[in-house]
Amino acid sequence: MNILVAGATGKTGLHLVQELVDQGHKPTALVRESSDTSALPQGVDLRKGDLTNLQDGVCDGMDAVIFAAGSGGSTGPEMTDKVDRDGAKRLIDLAADAGVKRFVMLSSVGADQSDPTGEMAHYLKAKHEADEHLKASGMTYFILRPVALNNDGRSVRVTLGDEVDISAQASRADVAHVLAEAAMSGSLDGMVHLMQSAGRSLQHV
Repeated sequence: MNILVAGATGKTGLHLVQELVDQGHKPTALVRESSDTSALPQGVDLRKGDLTNLQDGVCDGMDAVIFAAGSGGSTGPEMTDKVDRDGAKRLIDLAADAGVKRFVMLSSVGADQSDPTGEMAHYLKAKHEADEHLKASGMTYFILRPVALNNDGRSVRVTLGDEVDISAQASRADVAHVLAEAAMSGSLDGMVHLMQSAGRSLQHV
């Protein structure tokens, strides 16, 4: 499969593109001119594109698109809107126009709320709007809403769905694995799932 990954050079994105390469698929990283691509694995193609100003054609030739990007915790509300809301929505529209078969969205716990409160409210509202836009796009989709992320390795298992403890954590490696599986297999098509990691890390087994 030809799979476009937005956010490929991020902490989760690097795990994701490696997973796709290991599974024999052809990931293409959507990168800005200023992106540091040195950590990307061999076998990853590059396609130039800035989520704050996406041009037509960035999704052409793709079977699936995975949105694993984020404006980052150090940016303000304006950049959150440009990347996490508007950039995601624009990429969804371009994917639909290009006939992409499946769109996989990395969202967040709490993004199910249309009017969230608390210090993460602006971010969660942006993610909520992007998720709703994807649902209404007509494309086959999967939305993953992990709990707080950490940098642990792959776990013995992950938990998806209503049994997730929202105070738990999810490793970026596990998140990447679920995103890749959703894009490749279609086993999670049409679903929106919370996610947490569970059990000891595989790297310690």
